[in-house]
Parts: sequence; structure tokens; C-alpha cells
Amino acid sequence: MDRLRESLRSAPIVEKEGYHYFVHPVSDGVPMLRPELLREIVIGIVRKANLDRVDKIVAPEAMGIHISTAVSLMTDIPLVVVRKRSYGLDDEMSIAKATGYAESEMFINDVHSGDRVLVIDDVLSTGGTLRALLTALDEIGAELIDTVAVIKKVGGTNELDETDFEPKTLINVDIQHGELVIVDEDGDG
Repeated sequence: MDRLRESLRSAPIVEKEGYHYFVHPVSDGVPMLRPELLREIVIGIVRKANLDRVDKIVAPEAMGIHISTAVSLMTDIPLVVVRKRSYGLDDEMSIAKATGYAESEMFINDVHSGDRVLVIDDVLSTGGTLRALLTALDEIGAELIDTVAVIKKVGGTNELDETDFEPKTLINVDIQHGELVIVDEDGDG
């Protein structure tokens, strides 16, 4: 994960409503995401995730889309995007999510009881998005085979700590004294 580590070391830190946030191509699309970095991330996910029996990749909009699309192309596993707007389809499920800096609603379509899913997201910070999504998938009756977030921001409250969900990560970081510090280069799991 050399490229990921180096790109994180140069990520600017901004404060948004008291929340320290790093700006990075994986989580924000700026600065531009270079293909070699995306390739390294996808290879890391494919190596770390349990892909046995997975029949759908599920990713939240927006920044999970590019990563999960690349994993889908590499593995031939279909992709379902959890959207930020409703389409009003028959089995659509609405879920509320709260992160460290926003509250919103997401909508799941085309995930059904018995589907075996891999959930991919860009950043695990407060755990709000993943907790809402993983809980909803459980309620649907989908079988959660694995969950991978590219980057985990440690050092704060994480809603997943109160659950049985154990996502894997590629790299763990913290923001200390206004600087991004790599805590664990191999992530969790």
C-alpha cells in the first residue's frame, strides 16, 4: 500500500463543523485519483476480502462507487449502489444515516433475502454510514460475507464498536495536532 500511504501523508486536513476531515482522492475525488492508486487499492481489497460465495457487491453513493466498480470489473461480481435518492421501486428500502458531519437518507434497491454480499466503502470514520447500511442488509435477510473500507479514521467514537459488524480496512489513520498520522499500515482484519 505504498501509494495509498504516500497519498495520505500529503492529504490536507480541513475542519467542518468541529470535525477534522482529511481531503483525499479516495474519499473526495480531489485531488485527482490516479489509476495506479486505484489499482493498488482494488488489489488490496481483492486480497483482503472474503470473496467466496459473494454474488453482489454493495456500495454506498458516492465515493464507494468508483472503488466498488473497479472491484466489480476485476472480479466479475455485480454491483449494487445504495443511492442518496429514492427511485420508488417495489422493494426499495429507506435507511437513515448519521455521520460526524451530516444526517441523510439512503435507499437500497436490488438486494434481497439470501443474497450474499460484500460491502465496500471508502472511509470508515464515525461508522454511521456502515452501521445503517449493514443493519439494513441484515434486516433484508442478506448474508453479509464481508465488509471492507479502504481507510479507517481511528481516535474517535465509532458506532460499529457497539455491534457485531467487523469491517476490514486497508489502512488506519488518525488526525493528531492537525496532521494525518498512519496508525496501522495493514488496516484491520
